[in-house]
Amino acid sequence: MIKSAGAQQRLKELGPWFYDFDLGELGHTTSELPDDVRPIHQTRLAMVERVVDEHFRGRIQQVRCIDIGCHEGFYAVAMARKGMREVRGIDVRAASLNKARFVADALALPNVTYEERNVEEMPADTEPFDLCLFLGVLYHLENPIRSLRAISRITREVCIVETQVVDEVEGVAEWGARAWTRPYHGVLALIDESGEFYNQNSETGASPIATCPSPKALDFMLRQAGFRRTEIVEPPAGAYEQHRRGKRVVCAAYK
Repeated sequence: MIKSAGAQQRLKELGPWFYDFDLGELGHTTSELPDDVRPIHQTRLAMVERVVDEHFRGRIQQVRCIDIGCHEGFYAVAMARKGMREVRGIDVRAASLNKARFVADALALPNVTYEERNVEEMPADTEPFDLCLFLGVLYHLENPIRSLRAISRITREVCIVETQVVDEVEGVAEWGARAWTRPYHGVLALIDESGEFYNQNSETGASPIATCPSPKALDFMLRQAGFRRTEIVEPPAGAYEQHRRGKRVVCAAYK
């Protein structure tokens, strides 16, 4: 556990911070996000906790959880503090994991660990987790369906996905000849994150190419990846404005 002496200096050295953490007598971090954007974190957490509490009611202490794209560990810490047996956070950026480990040590949470890894390169023999968190990551990925298949392999019960979404597009495409057609199931929008990526912005993915799904594309990809059913979680009262407007969604995907 981290001692009080020098904790404030360490907080400054690790900054700037993306999340607000209350570390008790060791101090607190302040998110660098604008004030009108910071509520996204609490909205996301409230929606995640609703799914977790309903699905794992009475057996939280037995749950093994993996938080993919865990960033500074905000949601991994929340799950660990609920008393889950094991929480593992993975992220592609060592700098974010250094912050996550500092927070876990400061809060004396032995049930949470972190690992530097790309979700698109998860080993096929990874032992499944009861709960998978995949929050704010999908729309930054170059290969979303490959990632969702990897996540499906390591999810035993439920995966909670939070993502930006684009407007729905539906229609029919010619498929080899005028008379041969196929319906398309939503759309993936290609987003160029080159500016942020090459400026080493920690909020981008592992490449400058991002693919953002429409809601129906999200559902289709999750089911093709191996999830039995999906459910869009209703935003709580006072939710962050993007969640209220349906521009971001939280989707629970069940095996």
